[in-house]
Amino acid sequence: MKVTIVDYNSGNISSVINSFKEVAKGKVKIEITSDLNKIKSSDKIVLPGQGSFKSCVDAINNINGLVDGLNEFAINKKKPLLGICVGLQMFSDIGYEETETKGLGWISGKVSRIDNKNGNYKLPHIGWNQISIVKESKIFKDIDNNSHMYFVHSYEFIPKDKTVISATTDYSSNVVCAVDKENIFGTQFHPEKSDKIGLKIIDNFINL
Repeated sequence: MKVTIVDYNSGNISSVINSFKEVAKGKVKIEITSDLNKIKSSDKIVLPGQGSFKSCVDAINNINGLVDGLNEFAINKKKPLLGICVGLQMFSDIGYEETETKGLGWISGKVSRIDNKNGNYKLPHIGWNQISIVKESKIFKDIDNNSHMYFVHSYEFIPKDKTVISATTDYSSNVVCAVDKENIFGTQFHPEKSDKIGLKIIDNFINL
């Protein structure tokens, strides 16, 4: 089996690569590439994302054919895909960071700045926070409710269809921190920086 981490120059993804290799232990091939043929032939895809919504969308669009390749993989062929941080946010129709930017449109909704209640909550939301698992998801297999995950973000994904939400975290409001729609999974938190519990989520995705 081959799991591909999409490298589209979205910032430092070394911790994502290292954690997937640690979990795979050589039994599963982990590839890091932007090569469309390699992406298409993968069994599973990981879409990381660091920086702003606009910078990540621009970086994906800058690689000729990548958006079409991802659509073919996740939407047409319905193979498993995991989006991390801005990788999850890009599932949306539109994002409002920096400027209004069109997302991938896989899960209808928008990405807006977290309401920090007139400065009562610091942005970005950085550090460990509990997650509330609100629906059963394959990536949360053997993960306890109220587990702590590591976050770094100022924007949140607000899906139109609330049934896709698999977990929330309490930061000024119930912020969506995981989604699950058929073969598409996403986490706003960083599983690769969330210690053993995060590695378990990665393991669950690899073993889907």
